[in-house]
Order: sequence, then structure tokens, then C-alpha cells
Amino acid sequence: MFWLIFTIVLWGIVHSLLASMGFKNLIRRTLGDTFMKFYRLFYNVFAVLSIAPILYLMISLPDQTLYQVPVPWSYLMLAGQVLSVLLLFVAVMQTDLLSFAGLRQLVEAEKTGNLVTSGLYRSVRHPLYTFSLLILWLSPAMSVNSFIVYAGLTIYILIGIIFEERKLLREFGEAYENYKSSTPMLLPGLKFGRNK
Repeated sequence: MFWLIFTIVLWGIVHSLLASMGFKNLIRRTLGDTFMKFYRLFYNVFAVLSIAPILYLMISLPDQTLYQVPVPWSYLMLAGQVLSVLLLFVAVMQTDLLSFAGLRQLVEAEKTGNLVTSGLYRSVRHPLYTFSLLILWLSPAMSVNSFIVYAGLTIYILIGIIFEERKLLREFGEAYENYKSSTPMLLPGLKFGRNK
């Protein structure tokens, strides 16, 4: 269990560091603007490959079942996961798939995109995270190891949202402030604090 938690924390720290503006600026100063065309693509590839040790430990370490949802409820949860995968893809498409993957930057200079507030973004500010979390937590079977991984990734996402929203406020200013005040963060109809 210790190694699983340690690996998740290490992944979160490295992933956050690589996503930070300070680190990107350091790379830009060190390797130049030409290298930055490849940065988003490298970042995405690294994010996918670096989560492999976590998944390996989740599967290979000694484990214990927490719960197994019986049929027919397990089928409903699986259907929810499939729907969440489809809606996650829709949300990615709304934000420019090529830029998200880091491919557009290979042929065009990276620039601030438009603030997307339509489609799924009309209901929540972060549909990518909403559907990613639903994919995790609608698992009809849960073990101790999978719970640790899902909880760790959930905490990482919630902390990441704080930093992402600061970045969006810097980029879009009052437009994002207005959007933030009228649109829930993750769950439609659920607003907290200043988001009433």
C-alpha cells in the first residue's frame, strides 16, 4: 500500500511540475521556442506512460475486495462508464482535439484558444474532469488498491482544478470570472461559495 501511495504522489508532483508555467518558461529559455512546439505532445505521452507503474502496482500488489455491485446494478454502472467515455470524447472535441493532443502545435504557433462555454461546458466548467471521475467511480467492483488509486487521482484532479482556474482567470479575465460565477465546477446544478 505504501508503494502505491508513494507512486501516486510522485506522479502527481512530477505531472504538476511539468504542467506549471514556471517549468515551461525554464524549458523555453533553456531549449528555445522551437522545442516548445513539441512540449504538449511530449507532456501527453509522458503522462500516459508514467501512469503505467501505478496501474501495474494496483494490479500486482496484494489486494482485497471492498465491494462488488450485483447485477443488474453493475450493468447500469457499466453503462454509465460507457456514456462517460463518450461524453469525455465530446468534451475533448469541443476544446480542439488537435491542440489538446499537442499535434496542432507542431505546425502552428501555440496561442490562447477561445473560452468554450457552450455544449457540455454550459452545464459544468470542467466536463473533462467530471466524466473522468465518473469513469473511475462508476466501477462496479472496488478493491483496496483501486480505491487508493481512484482517491489519489480524484485528489489530484481537485487540486489541479484550483491551479487551472487561476490560469484561466489570467488568460480570460472578466469573461472567465463571469462564466465561473454562473456555471458549476463539476456537477450540474451544484454551486458553492462565490459560485451561487
